[in-house]
Amino acid sequence: MTTPPMQPGYSQGVSDKSKIVAGILQILLPFGVGRFYMGDTKTGVIQLIVTLVTCGFGGIWGVIDGILILVKGGVDGQGRPLRD
Repeated sequence: MTTPPMQPGYSQGVSDKSKIVAGILQILLPFGVGRFYMGDTKTGVIQLIVTLVTCGFGGIWGVIDGILILVKGGVDGQGRPLRD
């Protein structure tokens, strides 16, 4: 018996990434590092560019994002919820 192929748009299980690690990385290094860890490279690159262009003031976005990741959780690059 074979396993059915994964359907696009449907996630399987819980991510191997931790929301605590992602949130702490995002707060301590607020230029997208937590997003890179989660596998969300698009948002990570945007946060990095905004932080560089605004001479660091865009890092406020990263700090707020890190707090939201810790409080509400999030999903990894494959759409699976982060583990606690």
